[in-house]
Amino acid sequence: MAVPGSLRRQPASRGLVSHCTHHHIVVFLLTFFSYSLLHASRKTFSNVKVSISSQWTPFCLNGTTSELRPYELWNSSHLFPNAEEATLFLGTLDTIFLFSYAVGLFVSGIVGDRLNLRWVLSFGMCSSALVEFFFGTLTEWLHFYNKWFYCCLWVVNGLLQSTGWPCVVAVMGSWFGKAGRGFVFGLWSACASVGNILGAFLASCVLKYGYEYAFLVTASVQFAGGVIVFFGLLTSPKEVGLPELGADEEGSAEEDANRPLMGDDDGDDDDANYSIQAADTESQPKAIGFFQACCLPGVVLYSLAYACLKMVNYSFFFWLPFYLSNNFGWKEAEADQLSIWYDVGGIIGGTIQGLISDVLQKRAPVLAISLLFAVGSLFGYSRSPNSKPINAVIMAIAGFFIGGPSNMIGSAISADLGRQDLVRGSSEALATVTGIVDGTGSIGAAVGQYLVSLIQENLGWMWVFYFFILMTSSTILFISPLIVREIRLLLHERRLRMLAE
Repeated sequence: MAVPGSLRRQPASRGLVSHCTHHHIVVFLLTFFSYSLLHASRKTFSNVKVSISSQWTPFCLNGTTSELRPYELWNSSHLFPNAEEATLFLGTLDTIFLFSYAVGLFVSGIVGDRLNLRWVLSFGMCSSALVEFFFGTLTEWLHFYNKWFYCCLWVVNGLLQSTGWPCVVAVMGSWFGKAGRGFVFGLWSACASVGNILGAFLASCVLKYGYEYAFLVTASVQFAGGVIVFFGLLTSPKEVGLPELGADEEGSAEEDANRPLMGDDDGDDDDANYSIQAADTESQPKAIGFFQACCLPGVVLYSLAYACLKMVNYSFFFWLPFYLSNNFGWKEAEADQLSIWYDVGGIIGGTIQGLISDVLQKRAPVLAISLLFAVGSLFGYSRSPNSKPINAVIMAIAGFFIGGPSNMIGSAISADLGRQDLVRGSSEALATVTGIVDGTGSIGAAVGQYLVSLIQENLGWMWVFYFFILMTSSTILFISPLIVREIRLLLHERRLRMLAE
């Protein structure tokens, strides 16, 4: 018996290796480090919250300010009467940033599909670096403290930073096809975690000179990265005369490995569909509309799931160093360095889980298993003892099972959704779909940051972790229809292979 086309699985790396050139490597590295720098600048803010909170509260309530400083000068510069209100405002700034970031993602995805991705990405990186310099460095040098000014700057920063993710995912999706996408994007999506590590490292190195220098260093590096991206990034293979994805897949050995995971086929469709799609790709692709993108299969469900999961992931991102300092009394620089282990777990988790999803050619079941373990790891981390080694190990485990699925949804799955059958051959759908998924996720994350500060202030850190467990469970609930569907497909494929033997 002949095995149906969808069951002839090819090694995930076969098509990838055969098409990889030095241009692919350059694109991988430039997009990787461009988003790493954007995340490093965000991580700086979370890593210096204790110092900022001390700077914004009266002299009598903190011991970090030199007593030689005149009381009148200090009294004129503080913003809040106590550290609790300062902490609540820091959480509000996180929420403001993420809401503006979410709105910007919806817009940036559409803009990225219609303008040159290199221009949009470079503009966002350089402009965001200038805003961060004004926010954290210039205001401190000028001793200018104003809540409304901080809020306005953080709104602008969120809008500018939103240009990053849709652009880099769209560029990567244009260069790397379905073959090995889970592994490649799983490895590549470590850019956010590497950025967190870089931001924590830079902040801890210069924090002793003042938090303003942490912002100065990361903003300078990010601005330089934006300039390099402008002159060096290739947004698609056709810019150097290489065939675009899908142009040479008809009849190739990796045809089935490149089939979209998000299509509506049930495992035994006729291969004639490919001739129809191949004919469609000859026409000039047009940018997909926002509502058309929302109607694509899986977009809404994954967007809602990502809203819950990104709420948890970004809460660790924004609040983990503060939690370690506040709950265990560890020094801020030590807490910054220890928080790196969460990102290490996320890097390993995203890569391994992406590879497993390539082998299975299904994403949802891998996500479900990881998220079930994430619930247990959250419960375990909430009861971590006052021991740095034990805390680091459990933190890394939590990062593996939370950061890994978050990386997969934000990168590989978004690319799958943007290149499924209904829009095959139209790379102009990638940025829009990515913006929708990540924008919805950022709305959830924005709400979560304010809730974290509110829950912590009124109920304590233990209830914050209960909240994380609830959101992780909700993520599984939203993707449950996709989990059931893909498990049925796996069982169906297995039965067909057994009959073919």
